[in-house]
Amino acid sequence: MTSSEVWTEETAKFYDESSPEAFSPEVLDPAVGFLAELAGSGPALEFAVGTGRVGIPLAARGVPVTGIELSEPMVAELRKKVDEATLPVVIGDMARTTVPGEFSLVYLVFNTISNLRTQAEQVECFRNAARHLAPGGRFVIELWVPALRRMPPGQTAVPMTLGEDDGHLIFDTYDVVEQQCTSHHYHRLADGTTRYGSGTFRYAWPAECDLMAQLAGLEFEGRFADWHRRPFTADSESHVSVWRKPA
Repeated sequence: MTSSEVWTEETAKFYDESSPEAFSPEVLDPAVGFLAELAGSGPALEFAVGTGRVGIPLAARGVPVTGIELSEPMVAELRKKVDEATLPVVIGDMARTTVPGEFSLVYLVFNTISNLRTQAEQVECFRNAARHLAPGGRFVIELWVPALRRMPPGQTAVPMTLGEDDGHLIFDTYDVVEQQCTSHHYHRLADGTTRYGSGTFRYAWPAECDLMAQLAGLEFEGRFADWHRRPFTADSESHVSVWRKPA
């Protein structure tokens, strides 16, 4: 198994409600539309399908979707929404697990490639995507740009949200030598108590992702600041990047 942290039954149960903004039509519809356009009539494979936030509405658009997911509790939450025939899922890690067939699209959203906490595993993830792609197929990732520009020398923590609107406070702490980031999440609950959770990730810069793609035999096709295809700039806080398997 890879170095990814595995969502437990408790964390899986709260996953959807912990990020309600990610399920809003303003966020979800452009992502699904972008992916449906690239998939065309061919099938799609989602690495780390989770509770089906993206895979379920993409399948509802008529794109046959298969998922790979490391956490069985996350798949159990997905199964409360759709059955195996609607969205088949294979339990396994996104760097090594394979499923039968070729796909016109492999995608990985919501910063999830960072769950692989070594560079070697992230390279294997790109190679696994390439293995599953039909000639001419695309690999798409959505990934945040590390917020190191916000930190003066000697500082290791960055506030990502202050929780004014939803009671969700996030601080990220960075180890810039090892390219590791730990996100600390504080959720203010209705009874006045606070629920704390954290996760550790390996961040990768856009140029590093391009090199990983090259090692996997994929060609760079495009990079955008978001699912609306707005231009990616030096000030962009995330990117949606597309690589293509040569025909």
